[in-house]
Amino acid sequence: MIHVLLVDDHEMVRMGLSAYLSTLPDIKVVGQASNGLEGVKAALELQPDVVLMDLVMEQMDGIAATAEIVKELPHCKVIVLTSFIDDEKVYPVIEAGAFSYLLKTSSAIEIADAIRGAVEGKSVVEAKVTNKMMDRMRGKKEKPLHDSLTPREREVLELVGEGKSNQEIADALFIGIKTVKTHVSHILQKLELEDRTQMAVYAHRSGLVK
Repeated sequence: MIHVLLVDDHEMVRMGLSAYLSTLPDIKVVGQASNGLEGVKAALELQPDVVLMDLVMEQMDGIAATAEIVKELPHCKVIVLTSFIDDEKVYPVIEAGAFSYLLKTSSAIEIADAIRGAVEGKSVVEAKVTNKMMDRMRGKKEKPLHDSLTPREREVLELVGEGKSNQEIADALFIGIKTVKTHVSHILQKLELEDRTQMAVYAHRSGLVK
């Protein structure tokens, strides 16, 4: 028998979930809570196998409650069941230890299957959430903007980062000052920057200047 705790600030949601899950022979709803603080207390008292956790609640939200429950009850699997898929909710609660992430548009059967899967170690993540995570991962793997610079433009960027003036750069690279200004203009455009100060900051933050 899988023991489940429901944590949601909407009574009708809890009642609906409880009514359905109670019809299943292998799942038992052992408790309910209307906010994260109550949810943590109930989890510590009831020791459920799975917690169905809403995210936006008063007193303690689902993110903080998830972190506390996972910390105190390592065996307990927290399944997020929410209407939100924005970055401010998805990534923090997954980092807090949520095992699965479902939307409230999920069918009752899908929720029940996620509960069964959780106790078997099978995580379920809503497709929309998975896509957002993949997009974020791909974004992290994108090449830095300065990879688009020519070797000469990169040299100019590094010298700007060292605080060199246009004349000093021209002397160091044996090119005309007008050419330096052209390179600076191209660099600003490629790096989406506004001025030399931002260029210098970029060079340092990107590790181009030691």
